[in-house]
Amino acid sequence: MGGLEQAQEEAVSKNLTHKILEAHLIEGNLVPGREIAIRIDQVLLQDATGTMAMLEFEALGIDSIKAELAVQYVDHNIIQTDSKNADDHVYLQSASARYGLHYSPAGNGVSHQVHMERFGIPGKTLIGSDSHTPGAAGVSVLGIGAGGLDVALALAGHPYHLPCPKVLGVKLTGKFPDWVSAKDLILEMLRRYDVKGCVGKIVEYYGPGVASLSATDRETIGNMGTELGATTSIFPSDENTRAYLRAQGRGDAWIPLSADPSAEYDEYEEIDLSKLEPLIAKPSSPGNVVPVREVAGLKVDQVIVGSSVNSSFRDLMVVARIVEGRHAAPWTALNVNPGSRQVIENVAAAGGVLSLLRAGARIHEAGCLGCIGMGQAPGTGQVSLRTMPRNFPGRSGTKDDQVYLCSPETVAAAALKGVITDPCQLGAEMSYPKIEDPEEYMVDEFSILKPTEELRKTEVVRGPNIAPLPVFQALPDSLETRVVLVVGDNISTDTIMPAGSRVLPLRSNIPAISRFVFSILDEEFASKCEEAGSVTIVGGENYGQGSSREHAALAPRFLGVRAVLAKSFARIHLANLCNNGIVPLVFANPDDYSLFKPGVAVVYRDIRRTIMDGALELPVEVDGKRIRAFLNVSERMRRMLIEGGALNMVKKG
Repeated sequence: MGGLEQAQEEAVSKNLTHKILEAHLIEGNLVPGREIAIRIDQVLLQDATGTMAMLEFEALGIDSIKAELAVQYVDHNIIQTDSKNADDHVYLQSASARYGLHYSPAGNGVSHQVHMERFGIPGKTLIGSDSHTPGAAGVSVLGIGAGGLDVALALAGHPYHLPCPKVLGVKLTGKFPDWVSAKDLILEMLRRYDVKGCVGKIVEYYGPGVASLSATDRETIGNMGTELGATTSIFPSDENTRAYLRAQGRGDAWIPLSADPSAEYDEYEEIDLSKLEPLIAKPSSPGNVVPVREVAGLKVDQVIVGSSVNSSFRDLMVVARIVEGRHAAPWTALNVNPGSRQVIENVAAAGGVLSLLRAGARIHEAGCLGCIGMGQAPGTGQVSLRTMPRNFPGRSGTKDDQVYLCSPETVAAAALKGVITDPCQLGAEMSYPKIEDPEEYMVDEFSILKPTEELRKTEVVRGPNIAPLPVFQALPDSLETRVVLVVGDNISTDTIMPAGSRVLPLRSNIPAISRFVFSILDEEFASKCEEAGSVTIVGGENYGQGSSREHAALAPRFLGVRAVLAKSFARIHLANLCNNGIVPLVFANPDDYSLFKPGVAVVYRDIRRTIMDGALELPVEVDGKRIRAFLNVSERMRRMLIEGGALNMVKKG
């Protein structure tokens, strides 16, 4: 009997989150806020962040991965405008072969969709170098997004450390009405909690309404649970999970998992699915949610269905059926981004591709594409409706973009009408197309390169775009810095370290990519850091929300950033700062934020000794005036900061 199944038998009144965590717990106790360490079963990497993670893994000097399973996906940097991306793909393929990872090449699909299809197993833990790894909830995997160095350590067999989250239990009742789907449920959660309301929490869905959600519905909800600030999300493993895995030819991977009937949660929420209506997130935050009817009539220039979320067979087929026999409005570009090659093959077999093409759709290769600003950027002043998970300012690749997030149904309605349209209005013209998942998918895993002993002999190929990892010095006794930038609330990692086709190809070259740090706000940020020498950045609430990209900490550290003072931090970015030796401090008095202006001198006296002594409060001098700040991190993170980063700490032993 496996550990999780045994834990279920022995458990008394436990929620599903605690059952999975207890079965993987290595250090600590499940007390919210206390650091725990869990065993990681599976590891997911994608090329935008995985390239650096693989370089960090190699720096550990280990001959082979120790994780149960690891997969390197190429789904972000798939546009090849010069040699950089192609060279990095060769590095990733050869390194995967050498060290024992599976390799999914460009065009095979988005990591989250493909991993659920081919590798997800209920009850497993998964760490991924992508913040939307919680989409693995679709098949009851506890998937957690993390920075590249944490992922590299998991590859090497180290446990994953995190603050024990609270568990938010969300009871679902009822069923969706016509023209409402899973995207509207997660948008309703965002309407209630916004982008930081679930920081430090795992969202666990339960109740009778869960049975009406397919596995791919659950992937949509888990994927975008990241936008709530949640550590991850989880669904029970039930007959719908079983049906999905059986349809994928992996029925033997299924086990039943659920919370106990009398399970308790730290917090509670309840949503009646039958009461939901079509919702939409306005520019430029996933939390800026209103009913579609409130913005109806606005001219739409571009719609996109797919990418990392809403890219399954069901999502593409519902659009195909809605537009069948019709054509998109002449001024509205209809784009389709399949989640995987397997998805578009099954859509083709069901006749959906012909319907989409005859409606004027551009069907792109399976990948992230416009979600990460890698193509599909809207024109100046244009409105774009997308089923993607994020609409942070400029993320699309267009400055001052107007990106709205919505369901496939709302995308299809806008494509046909040329304006934002409540899809319920289509009910007067057609019956709502209820899409059933295939009982047996056409399975396509031929492109995935699986590890073998013969491939272990592969020589790792490093193109000219691969630069050596920077070497960072240990924390000095005291720090004398200058403020180079002061930012407001909810600053995302997209703002700190922009994505897009110009910047993403430099992910394996820290000196080159560092020139773009904070360039959205200040094009001279990098040169100002060089002039200052040692730098403090000042932020508001939820600093570093969004992507798991460790480059948003690694590149600033390369430029001389040694501390960030903020009102609060997003979970993954806080860990990434510590991993790279940047001290994350929280204002004891948020009003002190007003004391900081660019150019102000900030001194941290005896900072090394103070951190070593375990002090919660650190003294900070701002132009000679002393204020208080808290360093609320674990003992392990303190060691990282003292040594100048996690890599230094691990190498030192």
